[in-house]
Amino acid sequence: MSVAFSSIINVEELLKIQDSIILIDARAGANAFENYQKEHLKGARFVDLNHDLASIPENPANGGRHPLPSPEEFAKTLSALGISPTDFIVVYDDKNGSNFFARFWWMMRAIGHEQIQVLNGGYQATIQAGFPTNSGIETFDQTTYPSQEWKLLLADIDEVEKARKNDQNIVIDVRDKNRYDGLTEPLDLIAGHIPGAINVPLTENLDENGLFKSANELGAKYKAVIGDKKSENVIVHCGSGVTACHTLLAMDYAGLPIPKLYVGSWSEWSRNDREMATQKTE
Repeated sequence: MSVAFSSIINVEELLKIQDSIILIDARAGANAFENYQKEHLKGARFVDLNHDLASIPENPANGGRHPLPSPEEFAKTLSALGISPTDFIVVYDDKNGSNFFARFWWMMRAIGHEQIQVLNGGYQATIQAGFPTNSGIETFDQTTYPSQEWKLLLADIDEVEKARKNDQNIVIDVRDKNRYDGLTEPLDLIAGHIPGAINVPLTENLDENGLFKSANELGAKYKAVIGDKKSENVIVHCGSGVTACHTLLAMDYAGLPIPKLYVGSWSEWSRNDREMATQKTE
């Protein structure tokens, strides 16, 4: 799928079209909804990672900590948000996409919704630019969003097992280097990484100001990482399939095909009887 415009929108551009879009607030954290109620970009509608963008299992060994909901369930979420297939959507968070605005972007693109952009610089930069804010909960009419199948590429744990041992494939881990190296693990039970995966931290997608690097710079970077491998032979993962979407977004912004997403990621892999590279073994 290709879009006729960039995956990323800058604040200056947003200010010009604010009356013709639907804003989605995708901030995260324990108090995300309370913070949204206190203040958000005017007109923004709130989405929650655990409730709206994932189907949390009893055991993360089955799909990881944040498996995708079914396309049917996601369509219900979009309907409740008052979103129609023809709407122009802009999504933001307050962590430069390191929360989950990129997950929402990926899910929208995966059901075929092409008029979706993420806000460069996020919440803070937009307020500083003078975008109006509001408090409380926005009111809007619900819609009926038609259910679609996932149209972007996905990989499961068995495919990752095969790919990591195949020279024609590449598995990319976007977590920070300390987590990849097994020095720390704040979320999962075991520290380390999938053997054979290479580490390309998602933070490298951003410049010193927390903005996405240029499309040309990102394109050159990921072309060097991927080489001549086809997009269907590239698998990207993180801890639970959320921040991996940050790198998929960066690749799309750079004009590259969107590779496969391994949603289960390390949270699933490390809870199954799979080989693991840990600090003790490497």
